[in-house]
Amino acid sequence: MAENDSEQDLQPASFEQAEDELEQNDEYSQYMLHSEAEIVVLLRSLIPKKVLITVYFDRGESFFLTSMISVNPEEKTFVIDVSNSHTMNERALAADRLIFTAVVDKVKIRFSLDKLTAVVKGGLPAFQCALPDRLLRLQRREFFRLSTPIANPVRLHATVKHTENGPQAIDTPLVDISGGGIGLMIAPEKARFLHKDDLLDDCQITLPGEGLLTVVLCIRNMFDVAARNGMRCIRVGCEYVNLPDTRLTVIQRYITRIERERKARLNGLA
Repeated sequence: MAENDSEQDLQPASFEQAEDELEQNDEYSQYMLHSEAEIVVLLRSLIPKKVLITVYFDRGESFFLTSMISVNPEEKTFVIDVSNSHTMNERALAADRLIFTAVVDKVKIRFSLDKLTAVVKGGLPAFQCALPDRLLRLQRREFFRLSTPIANPVRLHATVKHTENGPQAIDTPLVDISGGGIGLMIAPEKARFLHKDDLLDDCQITLPGEGLLTVVLCIRNMFDVAARNGMRCIRVGCEYVNLPDTRLTVIQRYITRIERERKARLNGLA
């Protein structure tokens, strides 16, 4: 059985990050596999390397770590190990959407499924799953997505000009930032002024320690998110439009510095 289900630091990605990447069809379409043969080859490559797979469900409230046991293209299924928690297994079987995420040879793998089925494999309990009809395979470094610090946040100031009630100002901290775009969490009353594919001109991003950047953003996706306290927010994914190389360098420098500081703190606590 899979072990260490509660060790959060073993998770290769947050639920929000994995879901965001799967939802961003425009930005990541060229990295989405639809060929069953390619998907089978990629999933089979996880077996000999004993790659840890994180399976999220209940909108990210629950997860367990597992590994690939077998891939059966004739039956269009694959089999994974169960959790070492009976309660977690029961909840996973009852889930109506599960997100699978793993990292193999510095390549991120993401896909979602509707359900698991309990089976016995080699005399031991296991989960059987249908092969996904699409699978995201990301290996470009610029898509590394940094969750922004809460204590010293990156802030966005933008103005939505074309609304029935006149220009609407948005001033909010970022949830994450990458070389390709940013993620926001916006209250529904503000999010109602935003729409997919909207262009936001003259957006100002304040990067602590780096300064103020002016960028153009295109809204690529929007979806509801239920916070742990029960409040409803709108997750908004934005892509930079025609970002100059000089500004991209500043963003990448900030990401590298924050990630280096985070690792230094973790090493200091070890």
